[in-house]
Amino acid sequence: MTDIGKAGDLLGQIPKDKTKGLPPVHLWNPECCGDIDMRIARDGTWYYMGTPIGRKPMVKLFSTIIRRDGDDYFLVTPVEKCGIKVDDAPFIAVSLAVAGEGREQVLTFTTNVEDEVIAGEEHPLRVETDPVTGEPAPYLHVRVNLEALIHRNVFYQLVDMAVIEELEGQAWLGVWSCGRFFPIGPSPA
Repeated sequence: MTDIGKAGDLLGQIPKDKTKGLPPVHLWNPECCGDIDMRIARDGTWYYMGTPIGRKPMVKLFSTIIRRDGDDYFLVTPVEKCGIKVDDAPFIAVSLAVAGEGREQVLTFTTNVEDEVIAGEEHPLRVETDPVTGEPAPYLHVRVNLEALIHRNVFYQLVDMAVIEELEGQAWLGVWSCGRFFPIGPSPA
């Protein structure tokens, strides 16, 4: 078994809670003890000291204590807060389940760490477009200040089911979920 040093120490500080759910990292405010050599790549791979973390249960556990403050990401426990690097978003939406149709349609995304997120008022979708390349970067709000980059294959599913709606006098392609319309991009003429 590989010793992962500081990162392993963090895991030992997470309170053991018998109930399901995420630790209340938003309530924990320990002093920052510096950065650790941990990075989440754009493809969702977690690295420690330049080496991919191959144990999925460990990645899932780390994913429960991540927090974003401003533009910075941290792993937070009740007693320590350590900075980490995130290349784009800390999660990847890797699959999509669709229930219903039209305005009543419900889109449920599953992330690379097996969180299920229903797109809606509390979990909006957004698409940024690179001003140089024109390439879209779609995101889903997962939890407080944290998003998932929507995997290209999942984004193609969204585009395939897109409908045209008018927003502020302009036609947009987008998708419905939980009674809310999420624009993907302007409708082609």
